[in-house]
Amino acid sequence: MSLFKARDWWSTVLGEKEEFDQGCLCLADVDNTGNGQDKVIVGSFMGYLRIFNPHPVKTGEGTQAEDLLLEVHLRDPILQVEVGKFVSGTEMLHLAVLHSRKLCVYSVSGTLGNVEHGNQYQIKLMYEHNLQRIACNMTYGSFGGVKGRDLICIQSMDGMLMVFEQESYAFGRFLPGSLLPGPLAYSSRTDSFITVSSCRQVESYKYQVLAFATDADKRQETEQQKLGSGKRLVVDWTLNIGEQALDICIVSFNQSASSVFVLGERNFFCLKDNGQIRFMKKLDCSPSCFLPYCSVSEGTINTLIGNHNNMLHIYQDVTLKWATQLPHVPVAVRVGCLQDLKGVIVTLSDDGHLQCSYLGTDPSLFQAPKVESRELNYDELDIELKELQKIIKDVNKSQGVWPMIEKEDDLKVSAMVSPNFDSVSVTLQNRVALQKAKLSVYVQPPLVLTRDQFTFEFMAPEMTRTVAFSVYLKGSYTPPELEGNAVVSYSRPTDRNPDGIPRVIQCKFRLPLKLICLPGQPSKTASHKLTIDTNKSPVSLLSLFPGFANQSEDDQVNVMGFRFLGGSQVTLLASKTSQRYRIQSEQFEDLWLVTNELIIRLQEYFEKQGIKDFACSFSGSMPLQEYFELIDHHFELRINGEKLEELLSERAVQFRAIQRRLLTRFKDKTPAPLQHLDTLLDGTYKQVIALADAVEENQDNLFQSFTRLKSATRLVILLIGLWQKLSADQIAILEAAFLPLQQDTPELGWEETVDAAISHLLKTCLSKSSKEQALNLSSQLSMPKDTSRLKKHITLLCDRLAKGGRLCLSTDAAAPQTMVMPGGCTTIPESDLEERSVEQDSTELFTNHKHLIAETPIPEVSSLQGVSE
Repeated sequence: MSLFKARDWWSTVLGEKEEFDQGCLCLADVDNTGNGQDKVIVGSFMGYLRIFNPHPVKTGEGTQAEDLLLEVHLRDPILQVEVGKFVSGTEMLHLAVLHSRKLCVYSVSGTLGNVEHGNQYQIKLMYEHNLQRIACNMTYGSFGGVKGRDLICIQSMDGMLMVFEQESYAFGRFLPGSLLPGPLAYSSRTDSFITVSSCRQVESYKYQVLAFATDADKRQETEQQKLGSGKRLVVDWTLNIGEQALDICIVSFNQSASSVFVLGERNFFCLKDNGQIRFMKKLDCSPSCFLPYCSVSEGTINTLIGNHNNMLHIYQDVTLKWATQLPHVPVAVRVGCLQDLKGVIVTLSDDGHLQCSYLGTDPSLFQAPKVESRELNYDELDIELKELQKIIKDVNKSQGVWPMIEKEDDLKVSAMVSPNFDSVSVTLQNRVALQKAKLSVYVQPPLVLTRDQFTFEFMAPEMTRTVAFSVYLKGSYTPPELEGNAVVSYSRPTDRNPDGIPRVIQCKFRLPLKLICLPGQPSKTASHKLTIDTNKSPVSLLSLFPGFANQSEDDQVNVMGFRFLGGSQVTLLASKTSQRYRIQSEQFEDLWLVTNELIIRLQEYFEKQGIKDFACSFSGSMPLQEYFELIDHHFELRINGEKLEELLSERAVQFRAIQRRLLTRFKDKTPAPLQHLDTLLDGTYKQVIALADAVEENQDNLFQSFTRLKSATRLVILLIGLWQKLSADQIAILEAAFLPLQQDTPELGWEETVDAAISHLLKTCLSKSSKEQALNLSSQLSMPKDTSRLKKHITLLCDRLAKGGRLCLSTDAAAPQTMVMPGGCTTIPESDLEERSVEQDSTELFTNHKHLIAETPIPEVSSLQGVSE
């Protein structure tokens, strides 16, 4: 906002709900008084023509009744008003009014009044031209160098220039390649019309070229020009400005030099007569109108530029000299002489705010009181600063980053899953009145909701609302998680903020395992096996999974099979004496859901028994090799997707090039043979369709692969937590590092994101020396060439956790590893030789886990009748 506001000299509001644009304002001595005093002429889209002669009694006073000289309703919308020598036989000024289908020229005259009501003004129609085409804008000037009169040029909406020599129609010409009309101006020094075409380039046409070109009463005759009938309309010069133009003005220093000013959407340009750029200025705000005029300084031009921030900027060439605040967004600005006051700025808004203002400031009468001078005691200030810093630090430690919430929540959200798996219901109970409550429900794909958005405009106090929806599986693969999330965003009104303070609350719910799998036949053999150790006696699988008991084999209490709806199977075995459970399957990622469900149900079982010291552990080798295979498969699909998109782009370019060649052949006056271009076009089209189908198929495969990768990742995180007995906070750090994305994008993929996160952990809380902490990570993520670096970092992460490293996010993590970290033990120093051996051969530390049966006391299953120890 500007420090200075435009000083209001006179202002008024025109009509009610009327609309105005940049051509609706004009300043001139329209009644030919000869005293050099301008009148303000305004036309509206409602058809009202008004002429004002402002003379306020006091500066800033509103309009008086006698300020309005004339108000006439012309019925048709007024697009533009101009004043010039438009009537033959006289050099008096007349008013030209442009309608959409008509051009009217009026004379404005006043009659001296004999009574106190003042003078009377009226307009008289001198002549009018009915237009065959819809008008857009107009310009005027002494076309062709005529003396003592002005000619008018009107541009139609379809790009035709119609020239009128006062009372008679001269000719009409279509601008070549015109699509949409642009601003139009006339340069008297070069006798040319200047406009901006829809190609975003400034174009100049000589009047003589327009006059002698082929008549273009019909647009189809431009084709005759191409065939050689008559003179062809040729552009004088062009300049590409790269943006649409709002207005064009031409300012002459003298008879030997003039400048063409073009106001664009983001810049304004000053051009020479021949189209060369004199200078340009990039604007900070979106402009709405402008007006260049000659400056007092020799060789410079001042420019008024209004923008949509209610500001009016004054530039001298490219230097900002003044900025002033306006009460409205101006769509038209003019400078004139009103009541012997020169340089009055007249602005008009699109809704009819007309203001005459000037630049300046009012003197400030306020004087700041003197401040008592006293010497500062820096020792006391230092002590006070330390006390305040201690208070701030204690507050941050006690309540964290977010402020303490009220003991009683405004809204309580609870979710309940139907025991028949028919629906999930979410209940909202509010204590106070709430506005614009919106419930959003999220589940992991390929799970789909029948409805995921619920909106409540208003909830009265102590009100309960319940909504129900269903969840079903849509796809041939399993989701990475059975947990859903219900998020409610709402606004709580307050005394100071009636619209309400936005708040968010969420509730998580767990979907049943039976939603995605059914009871199945146990399998004796499997490619992937895991063994989970516990500290309590084994529990019957029938009591843990009552819904998955096979009715035909009730005696199988320690063996159970699960068959996912996607087709894969998982077998769960419980040892009778060794306190161990084994999960096995043909797919590594399928182990996750059953393993996680087993641990959750075991915890719930022992909690009901009142046993609080139940714990699970994992003592086998980490299955990193199987995990790395899933990573490689996912990365291979990403690489394949990029190659397919490059091929598709190449074929699309080739297809467009063939189309252009064929179009040129068909347009040629003497068509040449196609030379099998049609066959090539058909073949390229089939290739484009085939590549597009391949891209879609690869995207579907990539999405499924990413879902399986997330399942395997969650399984690895679970095993690391059981292996190293990590706390909930440390597991949350691992989840944030390994699962940063909900989905892959071409700009940011899983591999580079996880690699950056793990590298950060290795260089901070898991670093072995201060030298590693000093290394800076790359600030830009890009798709890697392969996955070797990522796999090496994951292996190194597991190795440092095995040697005593602990995960944390506190500021103390940057300290050397010899310090005791929060929630963990002192890290074990590592030698460079150990580090090098880990990086060179990670497979020696983490063996293939496809046959973990040899490392566990549970023997192979000889039959499905039981497991014997």
